[in-house]
Amino acid sequence: MADLLWDDVRCFFDPDLMGSLPDLRVPDASVEDWQAVLDLVEAKGWKCQYSEGEAVLPVPRAESVLSRPTDAECPNLRVWPAAEVLAIFRFLDVEVIDFDVDLRELQGQERLDVFCGFLREIGRRLGKPVLMDPQGGYERPVLGFYVEADRVVLLAEPLVT
Repeated sequence: MADLLWDDVRCFFDPDLMGSLPDLRVPDASVEDWQAVLDLVEAKGWKCQYSEGEAVLPVPRAESVLSRPTDAECPNLRVWPAAEVLAIFRFLDVEVIDFDVDLRELQGQERLDVFCGFLREIGRRLGKPVLMDPQGGYERPVLGFYVEADRVVLLAEPLVT
């Protein structure tokens, strides 16, 4: 059974209403949590690409990425949990696992199911919530994986369009 139904949440996936790049986050994270995400990507065999600026490099240990000087270029990890579905992790802060998705890639029930499955995998591995905020609407999650529910749930009332 699907965590969410497309007809119930389509407004949260409308790039014109929400911005095309919502903010996804795992709060209260640690270096160990970041490493668990890197290990999950490898264990699941998801296609990925790590880069620092324009340089594409092998995926390092989380500890080395997160200990880079603050004025260094922000490294990112592109992860494709499915073809044509991309998540971009940005190593901005040890305490928040931060990543983006493009809502234009998440249209329809099939893609929503892939997205929810991706959030579930991360949340279960970490035992922590994975929250989605509207682009620029940090700290106002509209949906997310909740450990207690063991699924992705709505956290805001759908917008009337």
